Amino acid sequence: MFGRTDPFARTDRNVRRTGSAWSRRALSAVVLATVAVLSAACGSGQSGPVLAVGAGGTPQSDVLAEIYAQALARTGATAVVKTGMGNRKDLLAALDADTVVATGDVNGDLLTYLDPTATARKPDGDTPAVSVTRALNAALPEGLIVSDAADGTDLRPTVVALTTRTTEFPATLKDLAPRCEDLTFGISTAPALDAMRAPLDLDRDVRSPLDSVYGCKITHPVTYTTDADLMKALATGEVQLGVLSGPPSFLPDGGVDLTPIADSDYAFRAANVLAVIRKGALSDTQLRKLDYVAGELTTPDLADMIHQVRDSHAIPSSVARTWLDDHGL
Repeated sequence: MFGRTDPFARTDRNVRRTGSAWSRRALSAVVLATVAVLSAACGSGQSGPVLAVGAGGTPQSDVLAEIYAQALARTGATAVVKTGMGNRKDLLAALDADTVVATGDVNGDLLTYLDPTATARKPDGDTPAVSVTRALNAALPEGLIVSDAADGTDLRPTVVALTTRTTEFPATLKDLAPRCEDLTFGISTAPALDAMRAPLDLDRDVRSPLDSVYGCKITHPVTYTTDADLMKALATGEVQLGVLSGPPSFLPDGGVDLTPIADSDYAFRAANVLAVIRKGALSDTQLRKLDYVAGELTTPDLADMIHQVRDSHAIPSSVARTWLDDHGL
């Protein structure tokens, strides 16, 4: 499934606006009152079994499930979202039990869950020891496959500086490494920016990878139990740099005052969105459709949809439909 290529992989983008008039009508208040249950079944000529896509009940999980379900529906299938299904363990069990045919996940997180001893950190490479793609394929249980990873998404933990102070620090962690011992790092151990992910552990998730990859030795760490407390510490100068559990764009204010310091050598394991799929449950056309989704989805897109659902209380199905329409999917 990974690395699958298709010479016609972008052909359906020539018909991007086919359903735009329908979409505008579907966003009316009357229809919104009913789409929460049946929103995914928006294709035409539907036949065959109902394809259920599982979600954990968090904004990110629900949005991804709606995107996948509605994309499948646009191939002519009948698709629904089952939300509130629990954590990764529960969702994988649902796939195994054929309760759902797909669910959204993050490649690096899933690899860590399936194989805690895995050493791969980069998205791609020649061996499973280097490539998260190869290592994940090797670690998947029998009967599961994955879609292409959305390369435009990057959900890794992020080292950040205040934008007003970026001239004081190098742009990359590699160049920052010689100064790490002299700097004070604030680490957020708050619930992760996506509730399906575990909070950061200071040593395992921050100090060890930064040291092993860059020789960045954090000798002055300060932990904060909320992201807001870390932001305050950065603003007052209590700490010089911060470490977040994900991209700063996922913060309630979008991380507007923060600038990431690039992790080009992947001290933090690759974390790209993908779909985990029950083998044999989807047709080739449906599988390609999910790969088209992967080719379009970006971190800013996902952050915007999460803000709409989490902060503005938008309906995930409506948010997903608008994104699919805007991207001709």
